[in-house]
Amino acid sequence: MQNASDSIIQPAGFYIVALSSMSYSNIYVMFLTAVYVITIMCNIFLIAIIFYDHRLHVPKFMAVGNLAVVDLVLSTSLVPGMIKTYIVLDNFVPFNLCLVQMYTYYTFLSLEPLCLCILSYDRFIAICFPLRQESINTNTRMAYIIGAAWFFGFTILLYGTSSIPALSFCGSLKVNSYFCDYAPVLRLACSDTTSQWNFATALTLLFIVLPLIFILLTYMGILTAVFRMKNNQSRYKALATCTEHLIIVALFFIPIFIIFNLGFFGIIINSNVRTVCLSLSSLLTPCVNPILYSLKTKEIQSRIHSLLTQRLSVHPLKTSH
Repeated sequence: MQNASDSIIQPAGFYIVALSSMSYSNIYVMFLTAVYVITIMCNIFLIAIIFYDHRLHVPKFMAVGNLAVVDLVLSTSLVPGMIKTYIVLDNFVPFNLCLVQMYTYYTFLSLEPLCLCILSYDRFIAICFPLRQESINTNTRMAYIIGAAWFFGFTILLYGTSSIPALSFCGSLKVNSYFCDYAPVLRLACSDTTSQWNFATALTLLFIVLPLIFILLTYMGILTAVFRMKNNQSRYKALATCTEHLIIVALFFIPIFIIFNLGFFGIIINSNVRTVCLSLSSLLTPCVNPILYSLKTKEIQSRIHSLLTQRLSVHPLKTSH
């Protein structure tokens, strides 16, 4: 008879158990479902506006549209599964489906800070090099940058997911998270997971710490350029264009940094608190992004107004005689 150490013990699937001890967890999931519906509607609307209006086919809105696509897939990788787990009350996830969800979620979660870096780069070029903006930041160059980010995100996450089937799971199959989360699944393995944990640490530095450093450096350059401006109105206008981006950066990074810093200093975090913080970071940001970039951006507002005006002129309201 083979020992467990001589063969891989692969389960049929896992059971999602986070939030099970949280009061009114179904209400919280219904709230996230409402957020998801708004996310889907607003992001599709934003993508349609950018795609339809050729005047928005510029580097800035290529980056905004790219972020909207990432937000759509990121939120979709989580919420349907949460509805199945907490509303339908079916918390079993087959092994292969668990790997698909894990890979999709972490790929697009990794793309989120890269998208924020791309938007930060666009603002940096626009404010620091206004006269050379069109020659430096072309549509072709932006397309290459976006393509490189997607290729990087899709390929580097392959190792983390593809290494899971090589592990044995000979104990509990209860995943203490709100989806098939990489770290909670690793904790269930009875194999040596040192290389996987090292990969997770490197991934955190690569996709969380380095992008934030890049964003901070670009804003140091932006602030330096702004304070060199002699006209107060020009200063205000330059800073106003960065407001939406800074709000999104704060919404995404603050909850994640709170969780990881507390864990780094050995502070034990309640699993429900961790789940709520990470789920809000993953789902609230994709909801807020299109609202900020559609309702707060003058270019989008003017395009919506012009489209509505065209529609009304082509199909005028009929008046009764």
